[in-house]
Amino acid sequence: MATFLFGEIVFGPVKSRRLGVSLGINLLPGDRKWCSFNCIYCECGWTSEEEYYEERFPPRRMVREKLREKLLMMSRNGEKPDSITFAGNGEPTLHPSFAGIIADTVMLRDRLAPDARIAVLSNATTLDNPSVFNALKMADQNILKIDSAREETVKLLNQPAEDFSLGQLVKNIMRFDGAFILQTLFVRGIYKGIEVDNASEVELRDWLRLVERLSPQMVMVYTIARDTPARGLRKVPADELYRIAERVGKLGIEVQVST
Repeated sequence: MATFLFGEIVFGPVKSRRLGVSLGINLLPGDRKWCSFNCIYCECGWTSEEEYYEERFPPRRMVREKLREKLLMMSRNGEKPDSITFAGNGEPTLHPSFAGIIADTVMLRDRLAPDARIAVLSNATTLDNPSVFNALKMADQNILKIDSAREETVKLLNQPAEDFSLGQLVKNIMRFDGAFILQTLFVRGIYKGIEVDNASEVELRDWLRLVERLSPQMVMVYTIARDTPARGLRKVPADELYRIAERVGKLGIEVQVST
């Protein structure tokens, strides 16, 4: 199925289901997806098997200048972003200058768009890096992904690196003491002859226990909205997403649903 990549460093603003009027920042190459996950539902397609080369990442100086130009242009046009969102063609925290770029973004936001939130969408696999961990603490919306509380399901849906440990990822996220937003994408279908359904009752019971343990500021519940690289995947219906959200709400945690 058709997927797409972000060709620019700074793109948008776009109307985001979860983040409002969002100005996006892509810290990955514009011609391929680089990520520590290879999610079967990712709108950017499959992760490139090419090794990471530092020179392929946009330089910190260029990111800062492109963002400054875009914010100045929006200001002249009377536009205001609700958020400045690090997403793009893979895992943004893989950028070798990620921490410095976040610091630059905070500075530019404070000067040129003081009402905008800085959001980072991350799969939390790089939290062992102290500079990444500390940089994410600077974000207004530190949005971390866990699609299942079961390691075998994570490996099916997200296809992480071989040394991945869900238990270690959870331990690292707990270091934020709840100062983060949890995002979970629910999906059904068949992948390589294996049934995919992280919205089943068995999956949900384990996931809700994990949500309660992590106690995030908010949970973002959503499903696929665009084409996926793997065929045979289906959206989870809106009524089910709202029922999941209701169960999260009973834990005393704010929840947002995107259908």
